[in-house]
Order: sequence, then C-alpha cells, then structure tokens
Amino acid sequence: MIEASQFKKMVSLFVIGTSLILLPSMLASKAKQDAWISSIVGMIVGLVLVGIYYALGRLFPGKTLVEYSKEILGKWLGTIVSFLWFTYAFILTVLVLRNLGDFLTSSMFPETPIQAIHIVYLCIVVIGVRYGISNIARTVDIFFPLVIILLIVFVSLLLHDIEFDRLQPMLAKGIQPVLQAAYPYIGFPFAELVLLLMIYPKVKRTKEAGKSLLTGTLFGGLVLFVITLLSLLVLGAENTASELYPSFRLAKKIQIGEFIQRVEVIMAVIWFITIFVKLVICFYISVQSLSQTLNLPDYRSLVLPLGMILYAVAYFIVPNISYLISFDAKVWPLYALTIGLVLPLLLLGVAIIKK
Repeated sequence: MIEASQFKKMVSLFVIGTSLILLPSMLASKAKQDAWISSIVGMIVGLVLVGIYYALGRLFPGKTLVEYSKEILGKWLGTIVSFLWFTYAFILTVLVLRNLGDFLTSSMFPETPIQAIHIVYLCIVVIGVRYGISNIARTVDIFFPLVIILLIVFVSLLLHDIEFDRLQPMLAKGIQPVLQAAYPYIGFPFAELVLLLMIYPKVKRTKEAGKSLLTGTLFGGLVLFVITLLSLLVLGAENTASELYPSFRLAKKIQIGEFIQRVEVIMAVIWFITIFVKLVICFYISVQSLSQTLNLPDYRSLVLPLGMILYAVAYFIVPNISYLISFDAKVWPLYALTIGLVLPLLLLGVAIIKK
C-alpha cells in the first residue's frame, strides 16, 4: 500500500514524463505563438477526463481497472476489455522506452547503440517492478523534491532571456489552430492517466486517492504549461516548432557570465527522473493488468519475460525517429482517446445502469 501523497507525486511525474521535452514542439507546430493557450485548453480537458476516472474509482473502491471491467461487463467481454487495457499500457511502455533511447542517442550519446541504452534502463525498471509498488512510491518520494528544485533553478536562470513580444499577435489565425494543437495534447499525456486506476486501490486512504489524482494532474499540467510558455518566450514560436527537443535547447541557452553555461544537464537530469518514473509505472501496470486478465496468483512471474519482449519490440517497432514523431502526433491521440475516454465512459455508463 502507498500513501496518498506518494500517489500524487507519482501522478505528477507521470504527467510530466516524456511530455516535458516533446510537448512544446508539438503544440507550437500548429498553434505557433498561441501554443501556451493550447496547453491550457488541453489541461482543462485533461482534468475533465480525470474526473471520469475519479468517478470510476469511487464506484469500485479496493478494485483495479481490470477487476471492475470484468465485474461490469461480465467474464468474456470483461476479459476482452481487460486485454485492451494491457495492450494500451504495453504500447505506451514501448513508446516511452523508445523516446528515451532516441533522445539520448540523438542529443547526448550519438555513438552509443540504442540497444545498450534500452537494456541498461530496462534492467533498473525490471528490478523496480519486481520489488513492487511500495518501493516505487518510496523512490518517487526521494526524486520528487530534486525535480522541483531543478525546475525552479532551470526557470530562474532563463528569466532574463524572456521577451513577451514573441507571444504577439495573439490568436492571429483564430481559435482553430489552438484547438487542433490541443487535441494531441489531450491524448498525450492526459488520456494515459486512466491506467493509474490500476494503482488507485493501492492507496491506503481511498477517499484521498481521487484528490491526489486531480491535484497531481493539475501540478503536472502546470509544469508543462510553464515549460511551453518559456519555450515561446525565449526561443520564439518558429524555433520552438522546428526544434525536436525545445526544452533541451532552452537549457543550452543558459549562460550567466563566464562560469555558468552549458547547464543542459539540469534538463537531462529532470527528464531522466520523470521518464524513469513513467516507464516503471507503465511497465508495472502492464504486468499487473496482464496478470489479472489471466487470473494469475502473482504478477512477478511475468516481469522478466515481458521485459525481454519489451526490449525487442522497442527496437523493431519504430524504424526511425521521424516515424515516431508522426505516430505520436497523428495516430496515438486517436488511439489514446478511444481507450482513455470511450472505454471509461462505457464502463461508467453500464455500471450506473446496472446499479
């Protein structure tokens, strides 16, 4: 079992995750200087989604997403839907791992094979998942203050480079580009939060779990808003849209005198921590959902085999980074909203009718 405060921190780092380094470019490519408005719209819709997940969690206290999918829909249909939860979690784990490998090989370790990066990270993740959710939560407790401190330092060092003129003209092309940019943001990362209903019953005080889910989502969304706004104010809309990793480029711009410069390691450390948390949570949920779908007594027997499959799939599923970016922007939002919005609404509707 974990504390509500630990769950809130897990939710926050899960939301920040890979979005911290990918989101500004994704939003600015369509909304340009209005990308900060898109981030607000996406966050508001994301909080509505979390409200739906909260309602499901309250209806079935002490049960996971897979368990009450079977209870609501019956054995056979419930098993099919449960397998869809596992598939969703596993594909997300693959994408997170691949994003990590692509970032490191393109930005920091260009001569290191991506397979080596994957296997080192996966070894840590597999060990973490085998130790269970309580140990993962305690790890998050240790890392969370460090992330906050580094974010504050990162933002503070960029304040003198801000130019508010870069946000002009506001809504030059109307509201449509803003909404178009917000659409993939809703799917990535907010529609992914439905998977945290697998951890929801692990919170000691279930009544506080819903509040932690909401506040954790809000905090993570605010961090992404600040990074997006900062990218626009410092780099400008065109540079933010053209950069693959805008927030990493932001870190490279930090220079105070002759002694504080090239501090992109700050962003790298933040991202290492947040992506580790998201990766280990996604993998834990993948293993748990498959274990409960198959009615296995212990999920640990699946950890190593699924980890080996994950290593192979992460390498072969994405031919290159351009394909991954296109998939994240066009295919993933539709898939994520189908699983993260349509299915929860279906479960909630059937549960209300049955009760």
